[in-house]
Amino acid sequence: MIRYLSESDIQKLLTMPLALDAMEQAHRALAEQRAIDVPRARIHLPTGTQHVLQAAVPELGYIGFKYYYTRPGGKSFYVHLINTESAKLEAVIEAVWMSMVRTGAASGVATKHLANPDASVLGQIGAGYQSESQLEAVCQVRKIKAVRVFARTRDKLAAYCDRMSKKTGIAVQPAESAEAAVRGAHVVNVITKSAEPVLKGEWLEPGQHINAAGSNALSRREIDDATVRKCDVITVDSRGTAEKECGDLLPAVEKGWLRWNYLTEIGEVIAGKVPGRTSARQVTLYESHGMGLQDLWVGVKMLKLARERGIGTDLAVGL
Repeated sequence: MIRYLSESDIQKLLTMPLALDAMEQAHRALAEQRAIDVPRARIHLPTGTQHVLQAAVPELGYIGFKYYYTRPGGKSFYVHLINTESAKLEAVIEAVWMSMVRTGAASGVATKHLANPDASVLGQIGAGYQSESQLEAVCQVRKIKAVRVFARTRDKLAAYCDRMSKKTGIAVQPAESAEAAVRGAHVVNVITKSAEPVLKGEWLEPGQHINAAGSNALSRREIDDATVRKCDVITVDSRGTAEKECGDLLPAVEKGWLRWNYLTEIGEVIAGKVPGRTSARQVTLYESHGMGLQDLWVGVKMLKLARERGIGTDLAVGL
């Protein structure tokens, strides 16, 4: 039997604390060579793009992948979990909401390990669907007292701030500009689909931590050269994925003052294999692109909870 978990099923099961714990475990396992991740592969067509992310976690007993297809006006996301002992497909999980939550949780884990402990002000550029979990995750790992968000669509921004204020219990205010959101913030989230930088290095101040989570293609770029140059610590989710997808860092590599192999991975910081922040005045950057390992780890947790709580639909396939 294959357990099918729908979007509504996952929304009943997945909380931000659970996702944060899963991301911490997943990245530590990768750094300690207890898990395998294969960078995203894409097929581009005039009608849309297919994306596949693969991973394996022997200690959990699963191997699998996330498949999704995107096109203007439509998308489909599914995680497939295969038992490594039986070779049976055990779960198919609808993963739009799950992907959004795990992406935010990854930035939350990076904030936990790289931001100053007393960080209390969050500045954010972007107020789209993906941005909600970014904001929530940071508020879970730091005692955030004030949040300022900038987005170009002002009417949607007001509704977003009102919604997130109620969700987090923290005052979320619309900022007049991206610069106003960033200046004076202790943590800065950047989560857009921009092809041109929306964060400028001239706005940055000592001690800030930046989560850049929107540049998961070489054609996208959220931060400028000056931002990269100001960062004392640059950490990614995966070097292999960054080299294929990080439009934010590509210009620095092409100009010769950054190398892909110079980057550290957040799992290495978590595991104590490399230093993270070593002084309060350092500017730290986490570049997030998304990994199959993240989907697999959360997916396995969802399958276990679903079985315990009797959630989902069993499909008589592969008996």
